[in-house]
Amino acid sequence: MNKLIAVVGMSGTGKSIITEYLEEQGWVKCYFGGITYKLMKEAGIERTEDGKSEKEFREKLRAEHGPECYAKFLDPEIKEALKEHDVVLDGLYSWYEYKYLIERYPELKLVCVVTDKEVRYKRVSERKDRPFDREAIEYRDISEIENLYKGGPIAFADYFILNNGSQEESIERLQEILKQMGE
Repeated sequence: MNKLIAVVGMSGTGKSIITEYLEEQGWVKCYFGGITYKLMKEAGIERTEDGKSEKEFREKLRAEHGPECYAKFLDPEIKEALKEHDVVLDGLYSWYEYKYLIERYPELKLVCVVTDKEVRYKRVSERKDRPFDREAIEYRDISEIENLYKGGPIAFADYFILNNGSQEESIERLQEILKQMGE
């Protein structure tokens, strides 16, 4: 049976480092955020630099299709990829998404990447793609916790990677996790 991992954590923790490493190792990535961009394009809605159009669109999707809608939309892609590959889920945010997926995929493991808040905020303010100032990232953190129930998958994770140091240290911890999972 192929493995299924969802990489979870707050913004700026380094989730993409873990996801990219797994892709380099031959895992297939299923990206929740890609759904937003695909459906926005189909609807003729432009992405804005401040991310406001995407946020509004995500909220509209969840209001119309339920809080687990991203998992529902991505389910066929996950199912197909799992037939022949190990799969990493990038962008699972909510407890509702997790509950939807764990019912269908009991083998799903949550790998949470955690980082001290000040380190995260510094990373987010310095990143090339969608940097945020402190006020914006605090607002986003609170919004994701209160509105998306992002804390559930983080608190319920099967494994944790502390990413306050180097990328190499995080990858070493991931390799330990994969060994524990029977990699």
